[in-house]
Amino acid sequence: MSCLASCCASLTCGFCTSVASGVTKSSARLAYCALFGVSLIVTWVLREVASPLLKNFSWINTSENLSKEWFQTQAVLRVSLGNFLFFGLLALIMIGVKDQNDRRDSWHHGGWVAKLVIWVLLVALMFFLPNGVTTIYGFLSKFGAGLFLLIQVIILLDATHSWNDSWVAKDEQKWYVALLVVSVACYIATLVFSGILFMWFNPSGHDCGLNVFFIVMTMILAFAFAVIALHPRVNGSLLPASVISVYCAYVCYTGLSSEPRDYVCNGLHNKSKAVTTSTLVLGMLTTVLSVLYSALRAGSSTTFMSPPSSPRSGEKKSLLDSEELESGKGSPEARPVSYSYTFFHLIFALASMYSAMLLSGWTSSSESSELIDVGWTSVWVRICTEWVTAGLYVWSLVAPLFFPDREFY
Repeated sequence: MSCLASCCASLTCGFCTSVASGVTKSSARLAYCALFGVSLIVTWVLREVASPLLKNFSWINTSENLSKEWFQTQAVLRVSLGNFLFFGLLALIMIGVKDQNDRRDSWHHGGWVAKLVIWVLLVALMFFLPNGVTTIYGFLSKFGAGLFLLIQVIILLDATHSWNDSWVAKDEQKWYVALLVVSVACYIATLVFSGILFMWFNPSGHDCGLNVFFIVMTMILAFAFAVIALHPRVNGSLLPASVISVYCAYVCYTGLSSEPRDYVCNGLHNKSKAVTTSTLVLGMLTTVLSVLYSALRAGSSTTFMSPPSSPRSGEKKSLLDSEELESGKGSPEARPVSYSYTFFHLIFALASMYSAMLLSGWTSSSESSELIDVGWTSVWVRICTEWVTAGLYVWSLVAPLFFPDREFY
């Protein structure tokens, strides 16, 4: 087992080095995304072999009554803690980087062999810590995961407003028609999706008032978004309202699908408790894409995610332009960094906490170890995320009425 683990670690390190060195020539952001993706794969693999492996560590296996799920949670939290420390350390180091003359700019883009060695050491050292440390980290990760979801919502709001502004700025009829078509399509998708949710999560013959409340609230919010956005006193648009409506419907679905498999109102899974490998892979892939989108968007945003000295805080630039700045292909003069390095690494640090909560069932072992992100904690986290999304979007619409001198998106 130890020989196999050593071989896997060696192959993983070599793979990370080759991938990172190639990708970073184009964009450091993509290289960090690749490293984070590899860390999730390592977490999942160790989660599957955690029970027989960690039982050999006396400082971890402190009781004879520990379950398989408990060891799996320990493996997930320890890899996540190493990941969190790695990206958190980078976030602290990059505080105050404003232009490419700063030596730390080269640290952000280069030194990948050293970074990979540090990452491997940090993850390995986490398995020599006492259980109390991971218990504290697991508790704090719930708040970190919530903060990540909040930032993800803000990023989505920023993206939808930027999308709408870019099409409106073209000032051509075909783009206005495109805005209308996409908006109507999104609202139709929201209504159809809500109807499907009624079929899946409100089976006949059962009292599923809670599920009905969640779904009806989602439809009411979608209607309210359109009414508020189209109000004469609100400087809104139907496109962001429709996109946020679809997102809220999707989050509602993820919340309802996270209900326990033996819950009678979970019509999607209550007839079959077996979970296929494809289901787990799809759930993990969704998580990875969500995290990577947030990180890439954090590096491309034109608002609060860019440093004040950066021209990106006041104007839009393409991702290609940003990559030229990163790789030094632009002007030889000192140029501002194209995004906040500290915030970028902070996204990954919080994403490490979020992924740990998903893979450990929010540190709850009430469900089967074969399931990911299932349980009432996951349900309420998702539903609360939907409501927070709705609140933030409505606030972005009505806040200018109360504070006309400030910009909210």
